[in-house]
Amino acid sequence: MSAVVQRYAAALADVAAERKIGDVVRRDLDAFAETFSSVADLRNALESPALNAEVKRRVIEDLAAAMKLDSAVRNFIFLLVDHRRTELLPEIQQAFREELNARLGIVEAEVTSARELSAGEKQELTSVLEQRTGKKIEAQFQEDGALLGGAIVRLGSTIYDGSVRDQLNRLREQLEME
Repeated sequence: MSAVVQRYAAALADVAAERKIGDVVRRDLDAFAETFSSVADLRNALESPALNAEVKRRVIEDLAAAMKLDSAVRNFIFLLVDHRRTELLPEIQQAFREELNARLGIVEAEVTSARELSAGEKQELTSVLEQRTGKKIEAQFQEDGALLGGAIVRLGSTIYDGSVRDQLNRLREQLEME
């Protein structure tokens, strides 16, 4: 990740933390980024050197009002457009999420299980991970029938593999060694 991306992400995280609106800024930035990436006319308008800054500001103002974006996100988009950094938006979005999570002591977890987990199982697993890490966990859950049973949890670069597939592979390796 480039230093420019980090600076923009850190600046937005500073504003979000100072105003205690991290969740609002994250949600609004995600919503704008989704719209920006999916609407070619918007991308073309905001990135075009043929349109002057005033027209671009009106487009952003109208879109921010329609989407009910927080003023911090609206102003951040002004900044990105003024400095011709809109192509960095996906990277800035990811860096902002990481920066904000680090400041708030939140760790993102990806949990892959063989079947869909119930709400109670999800909460119990999240609770165990929070106890193990000492941090708040934001978990994303998905299914993979190839696991046969159990689950795989990814916390940053650490992977906890409690899948039946992994256990069978370890057992096979032990039997091959004997």
